[in-house]
Amino acid sequence: MDYHLKPLGKACSSTGKEFTPGETVHSVIIEQNGQLLRLDFSQDGWTGPPEGVVGEWKCQVPEPAAQGTKKIDPDALMQYFEQLYEAPNQVQEKFLYVLALFLVQKRRLKLEGSREEDQVFYLQLSGTHGEGSFEIRDQNLEESEIEQLQNQLNNQFFEEWE
Repeated sequence: MDYHLKPLGKACSSTGKEFTPGETVHSVIIEQNGQLLRLDFSQDGWTGPPEGVVGEWKCQVPEPAAQGTKKIDPDALMQYFEQLYEAPNQVQEKFLYVLALFLVQKRRLKLEGSREEDQVFYLQLSGTHGEGSFEIRDQNLEESEIEQLQNQLNNQFFEEWE
């Protein structure tokens, strides 16, 4: 049986006071009307486990997630990919390769196969929304270089598309 419990609440179940990052919270699971319910208590609001408790633990309120985290739209990235693909540039060949890998990961491009020509491998890709076929030269990049290029691409993408 799967249990679906809510995450840490924003305020104490007894005092109503909002939690602050780093604060220790007492959390409990109680059974109420045949349902499992999570309650969270601040140190001040904690008087011990309530009746009908199924489980209890202590945790700390996490720091807030970075605000304004930007999500990249795969369709916009696909347009960017097509622009780079249509105007081949040897300098941007590695960017194109990393972008293709990202779009495969996001299921916006589909890997159809690969081919070899003169000991050079090419990825054969197609767009999942009917875009034509694309051949991208395998760049044989190290993981660290892929990560560096991803960061550069992210910066470039946000500068151009904002």
